[in-house]
Amino acid sequence: MTPPDRICASCGRAFAWRRKWARDWDQVRYCSDACRRHGVDATDQALEAAILDLLGGRRGATICPSEAARAVGGEDWRPLMEPARRAARRLVAAGDLEITQGGRVVDPSTAKGPIRLRLA
Repeated sequence: MTPPDRICASCGRAFAWRRKWARDWDQVRYCSDACRRHGVDATDQALEAAILDLLGGRRGATICPSEAARAVGGEDWRPLMEPARRAARRLVAAGDLEITQGGRVVDPSTAKGPIRLRLA
């Protein structure tokens, strides 16, 4: 029997048990070497805070991840789009928000295309 899936501490995506992790599955936190190298830095934490601040001011409405990227990055916000989506996935894993497409809650690990964020 394989252990249940985990959520990556860096990108927020679900990942499954692998045989090479059998001895140290309890210590595995990242889905890949890239996520382990990247980790969660100050920009990622600022994006998480911006998402929660923006949603707190909206009273039940949704936001686009680009709004958080603009709040943190200013005029140079486009490179922060994927980090904003990563921050949103981490907040979903923490139970703080939901990711929607077309008004329906979607799995953050498999969502592709435009997404909206709302408080859980």
